[in-house]
Amino acid sequence: MYPNPPSTTLHAKFPRGFTLVELLVVITIIGILIALLLPAVQAAREAARRVQCTNNLKQIALAMIGHEEQHRFFPSGGWGYLWTGDPDRGTGKDQPGGWTFAILPFLEQQAVYDLGSDSDSNTISAVQRSGAFTRDQTPLSVFNCPTRRAAVIYPRPGNRLYYNSDRTSRAAAIDYAANAGSLGALDANSCTPGPTTIAAAGSFAYPSQDATGMLFPRSQVTMASISDGTSHTYLAGEKFLSPDNYLNGLDPYDDHGIYEGYSPDTVRCCTHDPANSIAMNPMQDAPGLMWYPVFGSAHAAGFHMAFCDGSVNSISYSISPLVHARLGDRRDGYVIESGEY
Repeated sequence: MYPNPPSTTLHAKFPRGFTLVELLVVITIIGILIALLLPAVQAAREAARRVQCTNNLKQIALAMIGHEEQHRFFPSGGWGYLWTGDPDRGTGKDQPGGWTFAILPFLEQQAVYDLGSDSDSNTISAVQRSGAFTRDQTPLSVFNCPTRRAAVIYPRPGNRLYYNSDRTSRAAAIDYAANAGSLGALDANSCTPGPTTIAAAGSFAYPSQDATGMLFPRSQVTMASISDGTSHTYLAGEKFLSPDNYLNGLDPYDDHGIYEGYSPDTVRCCTHDPANSIAMNPMQDAPGLMWYPVFGSAHAAGFHMAFCDGSVNSISYSISPLVHARLGDRRDGYVIESGEY
């Protein structure tokens, strides 16, 4: 009998797998790396959003300056918050809509501006109402800070009925406001619905043309009237808004359409009175606050302001209230240099 031949079966050698402990170590290391990288990624994204916000304000400022160059005065504040833009009524004192409406042609948005045109400046027609309604529901990205919210339409719970537009419960929103200077320099009619008819517009009691900011109801502020200098005077900037109300339209100073006449939705002040005795300090957006007609933003590092020369600067929330007030006054005789803010 022959002995059994040696076995030729090959025994494969497989690599040893991860133990549970090793796997947990790897997962922990990955988690730590992600935790280290996430703030840097978030910071980079916010930096990009701040650049876009600055660009938005730059476009807005240049559009307002373009309006001044063509018409010899800056955009008007409009008639009141129950009026919106009328493309057949030109610009300045005769235009019921606000500054946002007036600059549309200078933002390459002539088609949006022309919505509702019926070639009749003295009659409010169904064509005008329908066009104004469509305009209010046409968001433009230049009017929205990307850190705060997207350029879409938002609820307007007040179900606003303008004198010259169809009723709307949803509309585009705006995150920027023009500089009205001192709240106290404007009289009791500075923020009202305005005249009830076109015919009454000429006799309505509007604030004095000596108000301190860059616009007010029926204003026609000229470049020459900025005696403090264009590089030392606010033109427009980011507005304060509570995060609670970014998307719901419940803040009374963020519940209307973009193109209406004089309203805290699109206009903010820098001090309560010309003597600067009551400050209106800018603030970073914070929950739980409403009825604050001040400048501010969603950015942690500061808020952006465009000046009358077209420049845009980042301003600290800790800016001196007096410096802030003086930058908001176009002719108080105080020239504030950039090193002071």
